[in-house]
Amino acid sequence: MGKPRIIYMDHAATTYTHPEVVNAMLPYYTEHFGNPSSIYTIARNSKKVIEAARVQVAKALGGDAEEIYFTSGGSESDNWAIKGVAFANRKRGNHIITTKIEHHAVLHTCQFLEKEGFRITYLPVDQYGLVDPAELEKAITDQTILISIMYANNEIGTIEPIAELGAIARKHKVYFHTDAVQAIGNVPIDVKVQNIDLLSLSAHKFYGPKGVGALYIKKGVQIENLIHGGGQEHKRRAGTENIAGIVGLGKAIERATADIVGHSVKIKALRDRLLKGVIEKIPDIRINGHPERRLPGNFNVSFEFIEGESMLLWLDDAGICGSTGSACTSGSLEPSHVMLAIGLPPEVAHGSLRLTLGDANTEQDIDTVLEVLPKVVSRLRDMSPLYQKAVKNGEYNV
Repeated sequence: MGKPRIIYMDHAATTYTHPEVVNAMLPYYTEHFGNPSSIYTIARNSKKVIEAARVQVAKALGGDAEEIYFTSGGSESDNWAIKGVAFANRKRGNHIITTKIEHHAVLHTCQFLEKEGFRITYLPVDQYGLVDPAELEKAITDQTILISIMYANNEIGTIEPIAELGAIARKHKVYFHTDAVQAIGNVPIDVKVQNIDLLSLSAHKFYGPKGVGALYIKKGVQIENLIHGGGQEHKRRAGTENIAGIVGLGKAIERATADIVGHSVKIKALRDRLLKGVIEKIPDIRINGHPERRLPGNFNVSFEFIEGESMLLWLDDAGICGSTGSACTSGSLEPSHVMLAIGLPPEVAHGSLRLTLGDANTEQDIDTVLEVLPKVVSRLRDMSPLYQKAVKNGEYNV
């Protein structure tokens, strides 16, 4: 027998690079390779396409082209936004507010700043992963210089009330940063309407290349540079530009934001088909994340008495690619900090499965998963003495 067809359902970890994006990038590896800092024709052409991509990103976010700065990806953008604002505004205050469910690019940056003398408040979330705007406002002090709250959670898909949170920050004259890495192409974004001062994004989450991202910095924001050297990116971010990557990012974000509503309707229909089938076929589960305010392609469910890693290996044997949470921490033995923050006990958090759908997924893919997953869960539970004991005691259904 041949290998099963690969069913890729881990788009929150990364997407493939769309062929249109690849085709747009290729000439800048070979024919149009000039260094944008030089003055001859092929160099000026490189500079021109970088500025064109800047316009594409700005249009997608509702900002201005001169407010867009290209980076190596989401982690660099998060680091720059948080460290840059912190160090540039240290004389004004040393307090930063974030949440307990941020990506580690934010959490670890904040932990670093704690060692540098900054005070960090980590806001709790409710059972669905939502931040309470009243709790945010209560946490603000006269020393608060930055609020960093993700647009949509990478594990459970919950979408935060960004416009409302941004309005609170604006009211108190505090800079507001959002990690929007998971949101691009899934929800409409307007940085001006939503009171966003800084926004991070990464191309490989919306069918662009890996290793390139951007940071939106609103005009007037006081921020230190993260990388020093040459005068690239308007003297804000040193280093020879990744021309092909930037071209790819521009093309990818243009594609991703061309029809957000149509894309969301299609992906949500597949997600709802998956959700309905899992609820019908597998007992004793918990669906994680907000039931309505969530990314269209995000599906996250917990199975008690099951190890997520074992489940992934069995699914992989069937050609199904999923995740137990963030790809950045998949090698960790610790339960997901996001699952703990929404109230799951560690043993349940360990048994969570994240499937994130994308453009190439079909109803046939969903039906295959619904055929395979119940069998995997049943086999793993059959191997669990604790689960069998719980069934015997009438605590669970079979």
